[in-house]
Amino acid sequence: MSKSLCELLLQFYPMISEFEDLQSTYVANCVFSSFLCYSAIMLNIVTIHAIRKTSSLPKTLKTLLLSLAVSDVGVGLLGQPFYISLLVMWLQQNDPGCNTYKGFVIILLLFTLASFLGVLAVSVDRFLAIHLHLRYQELVTHKRVVAVVIFIWVLSVFFSLMILWVPFDVGCVFVLILGVLGLLVTVGVYIRIYLVARRHKNQIAQGQRFAQTEETANLTNVVKSAVVIFYVFFLFLICYLPSFIFLAVYQIYGPSIPLKRVLLFSWTLFYLNSSLNPLIYCWKMTHIRYAILNILRNMSWRRNGAFN
Repeated sequence: MSKSLCELLLQFYPMISEFEDLQSTYVANCVFSSFLCYSAIMLNIVTIHAIRKTSSLPKTLKTLLLSLAVSDVGVGLLGQPFYISLLVMWLQQNDPGCNTYKGFVIILLLFTLASFLGVLAVSVDRFLAIHLHLRYQELVTHKRVVAVVIFIWVLSVFFSLMILWVPFDVGCVFVLILGVLGLLVTVGVYIRIYLVARRHKNQIAQGQRFAQTEETANLTNVVKSAVVIFYVFFLFLICYLPSFIFLAVYQIYGPSIPLKRVLLFSWTLFYLNSSLNPLIYCWKMTHIRYAILNILRNMSWRRNGAFN
């Protein structure tokens, strides 16, 4: 397994004949990734604080969003610096070694799976909130959601460490099956949510009045939060899928300078996702936006007070 994994990543090590053509690509990705590393850390730390301060969010949704934000912070703290270090070593034409490659893949898989399963969990949570209505709080308790979050991280650690003792091809099959099943479940959930949201919108447009106004308001808020998570899911696909598609093409057609260049940029796009999620929360969730603005305002006042 180790040999197969190392051979896979060693293909990105620039040969002498390729170095001149790929040098600018390595430099550009180093610059972009350094900026994204900083933005992922700072934006998600502020978002975590804002989510904790937002009392209007249900505890269950707050816990799931915090787990997502923590995985994005992990990408900024560990994933992106590791990727940048690989690019720097390649620029210096130093072979990082097999253990470094394995560490890179473990960290990559850990936070990728944690993010993917986190998006899946929060999508299912919004689906249950819409379909269970009043029974939601009874069945989906905070303790159960915490247990789900713990399970997500344990499963992510297990699958990421699995490459140490399972052949790389077998590990890829397991991860692929998990990804496809999760993708099908998430798509099915959003189709159901869309149908409910469309029916709800049509009822409002037709001027229908509901006997339980509070329940209607709750349904509207749940649908809005589900739309936010759909944006997060959609961005996840946009940022993550190109890496896997180009990697598959790379393995089919073999290494070439254009494919190496495109694949490296797709990896940088992969990491961009961690900086975009906080912007989605700020854009689409009013209470979180106000909390973030208050945090930034307080930071500005303290900074000005320190200088005065």
